[in-house]
Amino acid sequence: MSVCKNLGIEASQEAGEAAFYGPKADFVISDCLGREWQLGTVQLDYNLPSEERFDLHYTGADNQLHRPVMIHRAPFGSMERFMGVLIEHFAGAFPLWLAPEQARVLTVSEKSETYGKEIEAKLRAAGFRVENDYRPEKLGAKIRQARNELIPYMVVVGPKDAENGTVSLRDRIDGDLGAMPLSDCIDKLQKEIDSKEVRQSHSSNAGLVEKGSQNEY
Repeated sequence: MSVCKNLGIEASQEAGEAAFYGPKADFVISDCLGREWQLGTVQLDYNLPSEERFDLHYTGADNQLHRPVMIHRAPFGSMERFMGVLIEHFAGAFPLWLAPEQARVLTVSEKSETYGKEIEAKLRAAGFRVENDYRPEKLGAKIRQARNELIPYMVVVGPKDAENGTVSLRDRIDGDLGAMPLSDCIDKLQKEIDSKEVRQSHSSNAGLVEKGSQNEY
């Protein structure tokens, strides 16, 4: 506790919790449902340097051998736990910069597939993670599927877009943003990525904890 106080870190003592190596500090976060998860730890490890384990020692200023104390750091806990909490925190609706699929190119009809592939290639060349939907389905069905799959942006292309060299951008949150040159579309998405913007918020405690939580995703 004294170490945390000296560092200006707000902390509370949890009596009786397991600590196999020595005194430790746990870092607990709340997800979008208000559930608390223990992630990172920093602890003194008297176990691994011991004679029974790695038998670590060093020569001190007195020219004698001493047993070191190891500082055991796991800032994010296990990678699997961190990713699980991250997915649940955003409820799968990742911000643009974090989304595995950042944009999806949708064609109004099969006639626009060639132009769609051209747009898709340019978006990939600009560094975006892009997929496509060129199926001979109604545009509304393609948009609905992309929104249900929580794709941040949909890049819709049709005959008029091919004629004018534009794309029609749809935002999963704000809906139709209208037609624009591809360069403007790229600039908009890149600025959002560069700023690491989180545009949608969610607040709930789901009845799981006494205090609510305010988190953004």
